[in-house]
Amino acid sequence: LPTLFPQQSGLYEYKIFGGLADCPPKLCVDVYMDLDFRKQWDQYVKELYEKTYGGEKVIYWEVKYPFPLSNRDYVYVRECREMDVDGRKIWVVLAESVSVPQCPEKPGIIRVKSYKQSLAIESDGKTGSKVYMYYFDNPGGMIPSWLVNWAAKSGVPAFLKDMQKACRNYSKST
Repeated sequence: LPTLFPQQSGLYEYKIFGGLADCPPKLCVDVYMDLDFRKQWDQYVKELYEKTYGGEKVIYWEVKYPFPLSNRDYVYVRECREMDVDGRKIWVVLAESVSVPQCPEKPGIIRVKSYKQSLAIESDGKTGSKVYMYYFDNPGGMIPSWLVNWAAKSGVPAFLKDMQKACRNYSKST
């Protein structure tokens, strides 16, 4: 995507391939799409809700950042589709930032205006799921390299572990 995000921007695009053992794809998708449940298991969620503006469902998400950095917030739309590809059932979730006048920026919180995510989940052929995610955002402000490194090396694997645990607890909570 060099034309959309020039290399000199210094921003990263993340591509994640992974597996969630013992989490069937439909369960993974249900957990991922359930915003209220996410508030229970994702420690970085400060605020998260969905509202309808002009007939379009929009999600507001405020993410906790470590002190002394400012929290970030996202305003985005997302869609989930279940697809049949040559007999394989694949769930695809697409999300992208939008600008909504009814959701203005808040003082002290940096609005992430450029966010895009694609997620594909399918069975691993056993009792779990194969997951592919593409993720890009421009967090704005100055993000120290230690935080970028932490996100890539520790944050993403920790998120997958948390999601796996959330999948195990989901049926008990719904």
